[in-house]
Amino acid sequence: MHIILVSNRLATARTFVITPRFVLASVALLAAVVFSLSALFSWLSVQFRLPFLENLVLSVHKTEAARSDAYMRDNLNAMAAKLGEMQAQLLRLDAMSERVSGLAGIKPAEQAPTLRPGQGGPLLLAQPKNPTELDNALARLGQHLDARTDSLEALETLLLDEKVKRALLPTVTPIDANYVGSGFGWRADPFVGAGSMHEGIDFVADIGTRVVAAAGGVVVTAERHPQYGNLIEIDHGNDFTTRYAHLSKMSVREGQVIKRGQNIALSGNTGRSTGPHLHFEVRYKGVAQNPARFLQQGEQFAQLPRRK
Repeated sequence: MHIILVSNRLATARTFVITPRFVLASVALLAAVVFSLSALFSWLSVQFRLPFLENLVLSVHKTEAARSDAYMRDNLNAMAAKLGEMQAQLLRLDAMSERVSGLAGIKPAEQAPTLRPGQGGPLLLAQPKNPTELDNALARLGQHLDARTDSLEALETLLLDEKVKRALLPTVTPIDANYVGSGFGWRADPFVGAGSMHEGIDFVADIGTRVVAAAGGVVVTAERHPQYGNLIEIDHGNDFTTRYAHLSKMSVREGQVIKRGQNIALSGNTGRSTGPHLHFEVRYKGVAQNPARFLQQGEQFAQLPRRK
């Protein structure tokens, strides 16, 4: 950059050239002067305790402290508001957990001992006033969350166990039948007419109607029986077994794992039978149970018309 000076006192004009090096040197010199003056004022205020300089330094320090305090207060208020929202959400989570526990059939005495006892009153959330109170509130909230997490995990485990048990109970109607020919209990034997115990339910259906497993399990028997005819027996665990008799065709083999509702056979008229039907039994520890007690939990069995 060129600067030309023109004056009436000068016979000729003067020219100055400003280079980048000159600019950098000027900026450095200015910074050094400012720093030196600041250091000088600080030294003078310390050595001679000048009121003006002391007030100036204190004013600067107070301004910076107030700005820093305002910044921290804004952050603390934002964090406190977020903490209040988390506490409100936790209260709703507690209420929902209690409702789920009630639906699951868990009594209050059976819940985890880490849960707080019953409390009440209007919701007035205390706001932390300093970082220490905020840290304490966060620590208490973390402990409550840990306790609630443990409780919900225990509840989840219980519900999963109940779901598995229900899946292993024979509640699926094994065949789409026209009607129930003979129920569970004492009856007149169809061949000899004498009183006899009927240990299952006879579903009247055409030969070749598909038969499904009433629950998941393992096939323990798939063979020809002199009285049951073609017989399939499935072990469902927990001492429960089911039998499917008088089949025309068996589609599973011994030792095979069966899913709930899986096709296992076709109905027929084999063995000691007077006509096409499926004989279905439910046994607990080897003792015959009334299948209606289990099948009534399903939707199909309740719609089946019964023979009087």
